[in-house]
Order: sequence, then C-alpha cells, then structure tokens
Amino acid sequence: MYSQEEVSRILNGFKNNTTFISAFLTACYTGMRTGEVFALTWEDIDLDNRSIRIGKTVYSKIKNKDGRWYLGTTKTEESDRIVYICDTLYNVLIDFQNFQNNNKSICGKKYKNYFLKEVKNKFGKIVEYQIITKKNNNEINLVFTKEDGTYSGTDIIKYPFKVIHNELGIENCRFYHLRGSFATRSLRSGVEIKDVANNLGHKRIETTENYYIFSSIENLKNVTETFEKNFRILDDDIYFHKEK
Repeated sequence: MYSQEEVSRILNGFKNNTTFISAFLTACYTGMRTGEVFALTWEDIDLDNRSIRIGKTVYSKIKNKDGRWYLGTTKTEESDRIVYICDTLYNVLIDFQNFQNNNKSICGKKYKNYFLKEVKNKFGKIVEYQIITKKNNNEINLVFTKEDGTYSGTDIIKYPFKVIHNELGIENCRFYHLRGSFATRSLRSGVEIKDVANNLGHKRIETTENYYIFSSIENLKNVTETFEKNFRILDDDIYFHKEK
C-alpha cells in the first residue's frame, strides 16, 4: 500500500509529466485496474454527472503491421460498472482535457489520431478491437496519450516506475497497487466493504478482503492501542510496582 508521503513524492517527482500524473491520480481516486485506466476514452467520462463508465480493458499482443494494443471486455460481468468522480479527480480530469486540447491545437495535423479495427473469430463474432492509426469510420478518443497524441497503452508507466524504484527509493510498488491502497483507505475510513467491492468490480466481498486490504505498521499499532483505550482492566497504581 502506498503511504501518503510516498504518493506526495511521486507527484512532486513527476510534476512535469502531466499524462502520467493524471493517469496515476485516476487510479488513486477510483481503484480502477491498470488496463481499465488506459482503455478510457473521453466518451467514458461524464464530467457533467461526475462519473466514469468502465466497460473495457486494454492489453498488448504480438505486434503486427497495425500495432499491438487491443481493447476487450472487462475481467468479469461485475467489472462492467460506473465509478464516481470526487472533486479532486474532477479538477485533474478537467485540467488534463484542457491540456490535451491545447496540444491538439499546437500540433495541428501532426497530432496522432487512432481508430478501432474489428477483430472477429471464425464464426464472425467480434471478440476484440485493435487500436490502429489507419483511418476508418471508428475513431477513438483515448484519454491518456502523450503530448503529440501518441498512444502507448500501459507502456506509458514503465519509465516512471523505473525512476520510482531506483531514484525515489520506493521499492516493491506497482501502478496496480493503487487499487489496493484505494480499497484499504476506503475501508479504514468507514466505508462499507460491499460498496468498496462494487466500486472495484468484485462479485464477492471475500475477493476484496483477501487480496486488496493491506495492513501498515500504523494500522497494526492502532489495533492494540484502540483495544487498550476501550478495555482498560489494569489499575497502574495497583498492578505496577512504583518506587515510593
């Protein structure tokens, strides 16, 4: 689980990398899976109603002439869901949308655009979509792209996390761990576990409990300290020998 101090160091260390920070904070404030974050399009984000519709994930396959990034369905039926946008994330997304629109104006025709190519199985059923640059009638407005519009899927977090591990000294952490941090902090703040499970897209609350809830040293200390405060059975003056 990320500590608040570690998150602050990461935000400060990458304050000039707007795309990474915006994606990082999106995961931080929603608990979305990595593939779900980088599959987002602007059509998925309803800024008026402050919600995000999660219905697809992005993944890499063996590269062909059209590239290697594909969009498919979410992990489970329960993963197809809506999560809500808090004030902080709302401001982050508004700023990033303005940042992206400004880049489009600066780059003009050089700004890269992407389209979806249907991939069908032998029965003619669409099973996934490949993200391509060749123009067709199915343009896609991907959220987390570089300044010139280049889309690199989840690769966009590779270099930042090398820096996080090797230069910032925050080891044994991944982008995905923001999901566990979201779950743990939500529960520690009194949110019902069923609501946290629904937000994460889990069918069973046991999945949330067993795999996404972490105990920090502070949490473990709090267990015994809270017990002591609420269950005092020893009188210091009687039990502990004090020098007179």
